[in-house]
Amino acid sequence: MPPTARSHPRDGRPSRLAVFPVYRDNPYLNLMLLAPRASGWDVLESARLERFEHDLASLGTGDVAHVHWTAPIVQRAGDTDEAVDRSARFRTAVDGARARGARVLWTVHNALAHDVRYEEHEIALNRYLAATADAVHVMNSRTGDVVAPFYDLSGRRVHHIPHPSYRGIYDGNGSRAEARARFGLGDDDLAVLFFGQIRPYKGVDVLVEALEQAPTAGRFVLLLAGRTSTEDEATIDRLLPDGLRTVRHHDYVDDAEVKLWFDAADVAVLPYRRVLNSGSLHLAATFGVPVVLPNEAHLRSDFGGEPWVRWFEPGDAGALARVLSEPLPERGAAREFTARLAPFAVSRRYDALLRDMTIGR
Repeated sequence: MPPTARSHPRDGRPSRLAVFPVYRDNPYLNLMLLAPRASGWDVLESARLERFEHDLASLGTGDVAHVHWTAPIVQRAGDTDEAVDRSARFRTAVDGARARGARVLWTVHNALAHDVRYEEHEIALNRYLAATADAVHVMNSRTGDVVAPFYDLSGRRVHHIPHPSYRGIYDGNGSRAEARARFGLGDDDLAVLFFGQIRPYKGVDVLVEALEQAPTAGRFVLLLAGRTSTEDEATIDRLLPDGLRTVRHHDYVDDAEVKLWFDAADVAVLPYRRVLNSGSLHLAATFGVPVVLPNEAHLRSDFGGEPWVRWFEPGDAGALARVLSEPLPERGAAREFTARLAPFAVSRRYDALLRDMTIGR
């Protein structure tokens, strides 16, 4: 194989980028890997720890291991003993790759994995990565403050590369009128969208309570779209009052259908009890849909100046009800934001970081 733009420094093969975990239904990873693939990285993808161990064993000088979500390492264990074993295996594999000259990059997606079962071991794993990674990638500029109760990023080589928008990715045919007609929405209906995997920590109960309390409650139609466990779907069944109109899809939304939900919506709400980063926010911006966010300092830091964002006090259904009863920003106000964070431009920044990590190695 002839050398490429990302040639390995010793044998001329393409430099390897081992990414873990890779979920086929997560568009974020596909977007971020656009520029590295184009510049010649040999991308190794794994979703299971066993496969990542295999990939790590092939890395050496000029290669990079990129760790994203940590949940598959410890939280997939059947018991505490297995959690300890899986954490030890991960560390051994990472340490081995680093000893052979590979670099390690860690993206902090969440302060801790969601729905943590083995919190002590999860925190220990995050502390290991914080201390070991050659570089730490954050999407929110205040990530260090958010994670400080669990692990310390101060003094680390931290790189802020925001989450990309989906501009140019989810374009498609169809109009807002057609989308609303498909869901049976009238001109006076106010469609409130909750989009993404539906899980307890995301505060659907607060959103439902807010829609009940709002002075204009009769106008609201709740759109729920996202993969939901059987147990959580049963919980939502119990939460929803008889008088609240809903349109529900408790499964993965195909790419071709994503536009439909956002075209139909008047506003997207992220009522999360805790959130560091959210792809749903960037999806809403891409489709020009106003967003309501919890008033957290780290979110205010990055999005406080955006005219398409409104705020409510986290967990306060009354505050959310008041925001939803006020006039909403115009659709399309996020156009400049999505252009600034266009996918390939953000991916090129990621590729530059990878290149910088391997200079001189």
